[in-house]
Amino acid sequence: MRDVVIATANPGKLVEIKAILHGEFGKFYSLTDMEDQVEVKEDSPFYLENVLKKARKIGDRFNIDTIADDSGIEVAALNGRPGIFSSRYGKDDEDRINKLLFELREVPWEKRGAIFKAYVALYMPEKERSYIFYGSLKGYIGMERRGKSGFGYDPIFYVPEMDKYAAELTMEEKNRLSHRGRALNALKEFLNMDFFRSPKVSKR
Repeated sequence: MRDVVIATANPGKLVEIKAILHGEFGKFYSLTDMEDQVEVKEDSPFYLENVLKKARKIGDRFNIDTIADDSGIEVAALNGRPGIFSSRYGKDDEDRINKLLFELREVPWEKRGAIFKAYVALYMPEKERSYIFYGSLKGYIGMERRGKSGFGYDPIFYVPEMDKYAAELTMEEKNRLSHRGRALNALKEFLNMDFFRSPKVSKR
């Protein structure tokens, strides 16, 4: 079974990805397992370009299949901010949440709509080929924090279909519903397709 490196140093993200893909790869590595640190500047204004750049650079450096993701939260009342800058919207999760809540302090509930977006790339260096998967989750930015699970903006993201905040979801619920979970489940389905698993046999 093929090994894979997950292009992240975020332990929460690694746990989520392994929970969904645990039967699809042999050993999972994260960037913290690698002796050499590879710097990838995510300087594109587009999620897709950033995720492809990250997956390819890390996959080529270590010559191993690589999964990378680029995700963000887009808030309608803020004209789509923080979007591509979601992970750089403050010094840490607490700071980023405080900033977002402050910017929305006078915005009523019905105008606090938001969407999580995730692009996941699987890059296979020996084939020099990338596969892209997308997932999204619509909801609202709450007035306060709720829940103790998850990471990032989860404590302030309300999921209407579950009547819960993302940080109140179980791991199973989040991996089924979240933007990243949906993208990763699409990747999992792809990995189990016959044309991907089985070598092509020519007919005579």
